[in-house]
Amino acid sequence: MSEAKIKEVIKQEYLKCAIDPVYFLKKYAVIQHPLKGKVPFALYPFQEASLKDFKEHNYNVILKARQLGISTLTAGYALWMMTFQTDKNILVIATKQDTAKNLVTKIRVMHANLPAWVRSTCVEDNKLSLRYSNGSQVKAISSTEDAGRSEALSLLVIDEAAFIDKIDTIWTAAQSTLSTGGQCIALSTPNGVGNWFHKTWIGAEEGTNDWNMIKLHWTVHPDREQAWRDEQDKLLGPSEAAQECDCDFITSGQGVIDPRILEEYKSTQIKEPLEKRGFDSNLWVWEPPNYTKDYVVAGDVARGDGQDFSAFHVIDVETMEQVAEYKGKISTKDFGNLCMNVAQEYNNALLVIENSSIGWAAIQQVIDRQYDNLFYTSKDLHYVDVARQVTNRYRNSDRQMVPGFSMTQKTRPLVIAKLEEYFREKSVIAHSSRLIDELFVFIYNNNRAEAMAGYNDDLVMSLAIGLWVRDTALRLKAEGMALQREVLSRMVDYEAVYTPSDNNNDEWTMDVGDKKEDLTWLIK
Repeated sequence: MSEAKIKEVIKQEYLKCAIDPVYFLKKYAVIQHPLKGKVPFALYPFQEASLKDFKEHNYNVILKARQLGISTLTAGYALWMMTFQTDKNILVIATKQDTAKNLVTKIRVMHANLPAWVRSTCVEDNKLSLRYSNGSQVKAISSTEDAGRSEALSLLVIDEAAFIDKIDTIWTAAQSTLSTGGQCIALSTPNGVGNWFHKTWIGAEEGTNDWNMIKLHWTVHPDREQAWRDEQDKLLGPSEAAQECDCDFITSGQGVIDPRILEEYKSTQIKEPLEKRGFDSNLWVWEPPNYTKDYVVAGDVARGDGQDFSAFHVIDVETMEQVAEYKGKISTKDFGNLCMNVAQEYNNALLVIENSSIGWAAIQQVIDRQYDNLFYTSKDLHYVDVARQVTNRYRNSDRQMVPGFSMTQKTRPLVIAKLEEYFREKSVIAHSSRLIDELFVFIYNNNRAEAMAGYNDDLVMSLAIGLWVRDTALRLKAEGMALQREVLSRMVDYEAVYTPSDNNNDEWTMDVGDKKEDLTWLIK
């Protein structure tokens, strides 16, 4: 074959590769197999279909099973873009820098094994980045709030997106950099519900966002049969296997409250408030005060760093129905005043405010205004029966009490356990969409119940405190009735100072001791 003919063949082949990433990767890409070493990238049908979606859609969200080679496929797509397009800026974000670096390594291996006529000249090559002479580059970084903020991105790859801390903030920052036509590929196995990845997927399902859905169940892999899936149950356990293989959001994650229960709440109890009050319209009211009912107002004060919210709930003591709720960024003094004002409105409700750190300032505001139904906690931290702490407040003068609710290492797990119990038994009547959203991302992290990184749990914790203390309110009421009965039972009959005489026919005289008293002066 003549040189001219060879050049023409290469030219045509180059054009085919430039047009079609599937053709390019199937014919020229080499990957590093963990057992077999370097092997041709033999694409499966589901991988080919995914590549076509990458090219056709700007935003692709991939819900995937484990070990399907999607990270490698994404690396191949990035290589194709860098090779055949100029000045492309590609950013890879992952939970850890090493994870992001691995994707760049996959690109590097493919690049190094391309034929010379198609391989771009590399002008910068280090562990975390590659840059070509045509101006295209790829960088790998770990997830931070500022990731991608100041860069004009052609392609953003978010690997294991469901596990990245503060991804909402990252996406908000990166979104503006993609607004001129940039692409995003967000891929992950599920990690519970309510997080950014789950919301993005649900939005794609419902058609409320611009994301293209790619769901890759374990069955898409042609070499996997039911025996393989059964083995995963043994290796991972049923719950984790459902997450890693079946793309199951509901059974994935480590939510404190069963997501299936929360989904039921979402479909049956959530409703719009009757009114949204306050200067910020963040006081939501579902039921106005009923003078026949008793209420608890339970509040959690923001740390003061501007990252979280102050929140409180108004709870019907008898029914455990959420009748009002506040969540907003408000000064501590104003929060204390608002809590007290609402408590007064709801029949002088028992007011509970967590007294840790800045909470004291809100409590002091309530004390200064002399609110007479403030919750107190025993300073004896070994005495964790909160119900008895309050009911014995006036009977045990030797036990020192402090205003507010003390969240300690001993009380916190008890409070969370009570919250989980009430939701599991569906005893709580919760109307707030804001609350349910927080509960979806309220997880166990190293055995501590807290909001998933990047989310808030202010409504959750204030509700948990309220439900715990609600039992106290009921006991207070019961003890009050018991005390009343006890007092009445101990009353003894005694002879009055003035006693009418049975034999006295004069109604205007009365026996007083051994004398008769004339009472006509009363009518003169």
